Amino acid sequence: MAQFYKIWLVFDPRRVFVAQGVFLFLLAAMIHLVLLSTDRYNWFEQSAAKYGTGAVEAAE
Repeated sequence: MAQFYKIWLVFDPRRVFVAQGVFLFLLAAMIHLVLLSTDRYNWFEQSAAKYGTGAVEAAE
């Protein structure tokens, strides 16, 4: 159990941490986009409706 340090002899720690950071950023972006696509958790449209701001629809 004390030989877990040997994994860093196989993988470069800098590349592992950069890859982990990129993965976590992309995961967070994907989660935010999924939440924005729902009606319940779309905070942009909720704040626009709450404060009366937003796009004005063109009259036909």
